Amino acid sequence: MSSKSTRVDMLNGSLVDKIVMFALPLAATSVLQQLFNAADLAVVGRFASSTAMAAVGSNSSLISLLLSLFMGLSLGSNVLIASMIGRGQREEINAAVHSTIGISLACGMIVFVLGMFLAKPLLMLMSAPQDVIDLAALYLRIYFFAVPFIMVYNFGSAILRSKGDSKRPLIAMTIGGVLNVLLNLLLVVVFHLHVIGVAVATVASNVISAAMVWFFLAREEEDFRLSIKKIRIRKSDLITTLRVGLPAGLQGTVFSLSNVVIQSSVNSFGSLAVAGNTAAQNFDFIDFCVINSFVQAGVTFTSQNFAAGKYDRCKKVFRIVFGLGIGVGVVLCLLIFLLRGTLIQLFTTDPEVITYAMMRITITLSVHFLIGTYEISGGCLRGMGKSLTPMIISICGTCAFRLIWVFTVVSIHHEFSTLMMVYPISWVITGIVMTTAYLITRKKLFAQAAV
Repeated sequence: MSSKSTRVDMLNGSLVDKIVMFALPLAATSVLQQLFNAADLAVVGRFASSTAMAAVGSNSSLISLLLSLFMGLSLGSNVLIASMIGRGQREEINAAVHSTIGISLACGMIVFVLGMFLAKPLLMLMSAPQDVIDLAALYLRIYFFAVPFIMVYNFGSAILRSKGDSKRPLIAMTIGGVLNVLLNLLLVVVFHLHVIGVAVATVASNVISAAMVWFFLAREEEDFRLSIKKIRIRKSDLITTLRVGLPAGLQGTVFSLSNVVIQSSVNSFGSLAVAGNTAAQNFDFIDFCVINSFVQAGVTFTSQNFAAGKYDRCKKVFRIVFGLGIGVGVVLCLLIFLLRGTLIQLFTTDPEVITYAMMRITITLSVHFLIGTYEISGGCLRGMGKSLTPMIISICGTCAFRLIWVFTVVSIHHEFSTLMMVYPISWVITGIVMTTAYLITRKKLFAQAAV
């Protein structure tokens, strides 16, 4: 697959077909990534024990917390390079590519070092069940060996997506993910390594995915070609990446922090509730991944067209990604909800675990598509360089509200169903505010540009 054949002209011609062709591989990439992560749970749940499953699941919110800040920065790199394309600054692109990879390597090593020292203390802080905490800490420490490679994959993929290439990141993820599943089965089923096995498989699969993205970039057309000798972090690129990406990363970090608090509350119901919640959470993630593909399309298409001064196309981009993202989310939510009984049994046959899992799916997944209302609006705001507004709204509408809910309502009515209700309520509040903010901000920006 040549690099020229993967470039998408986002500035001219039709939009619907290009957005769909951009979003579909991205959705497939994200869903496959989640399915491969779910394979860790499925294998330990079916071939090891519920304790091992809970040990892996206890890490999900914590891993998300530690990675979110740096994953947000990759969005900043996407906007940085896409804007250069929109403005026709081709001579600047190659330096930005090498800055992006330099940032990814630096971030990866920072998270790796922190993870080695803080694994068990952080699990203790979030009240991981005592019967799984040692296994959970072991899994987490091995997992952190994969973090530098995860960073390279995500930042490298952001570079490719900035020019419309969402296909080759899918190829890299697919090959790495298949390896992950095969190693899971080999190390857990054959060699009985339970938690150690799935952790080692995760590391190996991410090494392969990162290596493939690096390979693609090393053979790109000259503007995007990666050379290890040229890797350095240029100050101007770092500033732009931080200006757009840091608020997104901070939002993700605070969002994950609220999920850590919720995970701590889940932990208070015992290891069976942890296992059930973790199994059901995979389906939320799958729906989010599909909707998020249209969010990423909105960011990239908006970035290029806004930088090029094509404001009518920016409006069209928003209408298309908003309609498609929420529409596809509704269909997927309905499908998973109807098949929930069968799908949960892929992870566990424990009746109590299934009860908790079904409760979460019934409460959250029936309206999970509502996340598209604020994720897509916020993504298009970031595409126009406005990253602070969606950060503030998301922190207040989801994070702060959820913390208040846990420490007030749940403390009074300590029931699992009461805890789960925090999700749909926060989605409605945040969606209304974020969409309104997008429309108001867009009107002001376009009016200023017309003067």
